[in-house]
Amino acid sequence: MQYFVGIDGGSQSTKVLIIDEHGNVVASDVEPLKKTIARKLGWVEHPDDDLWDTLKIATKRLMDRWDGDKSQIKGVGLCTIRCCRTFMDAEGNLVEPVMSWMDVRSYEKFINEDRIRYTAPTTGYMAHRLTGKFVDTAANAFQWQFPVDIDTWNWSEDEAYFNSFEIPREKLLDLMQPGEILGTVTKEASELTGLPIGLPVVATGNDKAVEGLGAGLIHDDTALISLGTYIASMVCGKGNAKDPVNYWTNLSCIPGRYLYESNGIRRGMWHVSWLKSIIGEEYEKKAASLGLPTEELLALDAKDVPPGSDGLLTIPDWLAPADQLYRKGVMIGFDERHTRGHIYRSILESIAMTLKNQYDGMIQELGIKPKKIIISGGGSNSDLFMQIFADMYGVTTVRNVMNGAAGLGGAICAAVATGVYADFDEAVAHMVRVKDEFTPNPEATKAYDQINTEVYSKLPALLEPTLKTMYRVLG
Repeated sequence: MQYFVGIDGGSQSTKVLIIDEHGNVVASDVEPLKKTIARKLGWVEHPDDDLWDTLKIATKRLMDRWDGDKSQIKGVGLCTIRCCRTFMDAEGNLVEPVMSWMDVRSYEKFINEDRIRYTAPTTGYMAHRLTGKFVDTAANAFQWQFPVDIDTWNWSEDEAYFNSFEIPREKLLDLMQPGEILGTVTKEASELTGLPIGLPVVATGNDKAVEGLGAGLIHDDTALISLGTYIASMVCGKGNAKDPVNYWTNLSCIPGRYLYESNGIRRGMWHVSWLKSIIGEEYEKKAASLGLPTEELLALDAKDVPPGSDGLLTIPDWLAPADQLYRKGVMIGFDERHTRGHIYRSILESIAMTLKNQYDGMIQELGIKPKKIIISGGGSNSDLFMQIFADMYGVTTVRNVMNGAAGLGGAICAAVATGVYADFDEAVAHMVRVKDEFTPNPEATKAYDQINTEVYSKLPALLEPTLKTMYRVLG
């Protein structure tokens, strides 16, 4: 048996998995990130060296307790949060806190200071920490942050375009393709992480693309919904689409291929975490006494709630964009029928319906209609949520055996880079497996269509004047 380490550095935690050549997780560990800090309005920073520290802790803990043969680990697939900015000195140490993807400065022009020797996404910083090399994956350099050419998968040769970012070429890292070896684990990194010295560290892509690969999104008739801190939908693309309206072009985790991604929901599954944080310790203790996660007890409370939650509608806008700070989350339509289960179902429905309107805009513009939708991420563990998606979208939804798809996507890249599989398609065929399918209930689909068409799709515009006034008066 051959094994791979998949590193999944997310917005809330760093997960590290040991995955065999058949896609089975044989061991894993996770270390939560510290709470982000905001020194100014619109700034969202990861404190200290948190991304690297959590990777070290989770990996070392995992490697210390795994009793397998470490010589059978063939490579590490490195996946970290996208759309962040890191700033390094000549030795590769951070000179500023890592800017989160939620930080407005992540999308502003680079400030050229002498103390900054390199700037890169988090993948480049982590690659240096593990290998000592200043290299990065091309598939995590975004066109609104760095002067990348989406057609060539390299730094742009258009001088005017390149210079518009005001980043000197010598301050950018060399780019490599997903499935290529970035370098090998150094002695220092080995001591800190427990990974074997000389183990190949493999380029992947941006985290959503890696998740897409690990979920098996490689066919034109399939879509993916990624339920994470940021929720979005994706379909396979045919190239760098010029000036799309309802989607944007993302580089796949397979060199030369593309993904099209809809607009998404900020703080996506965090809305469920928010509800859990306010329902009280007594309810959580009740769930624990029954041997259930809190979400499963909430799902039991919601099992008899009909589509539309008896008129309780939610707009999942708990985190406003920096340029539209008036936007707020809204729950509207309360009456005496409504229970905790209604609130829970309404939040799930709001996530699914908000994304559906964005998803529909994308597939209508593309002129396609996928036959099934893969749901990945922790939210896919919920049968209730899976059925809501099937009913609302009117197509079969599936979840895989491995729903933490970014870690598996990293392992797939490592399997290809080390020659265990000849290419990505072969690796996906051997390592990605479907666990469950959910088929739509036609009556529920009809009900959701009416709710969305006549009420929900109109709510944001109707509420906008009130929210603007409320923000002006109350902040």
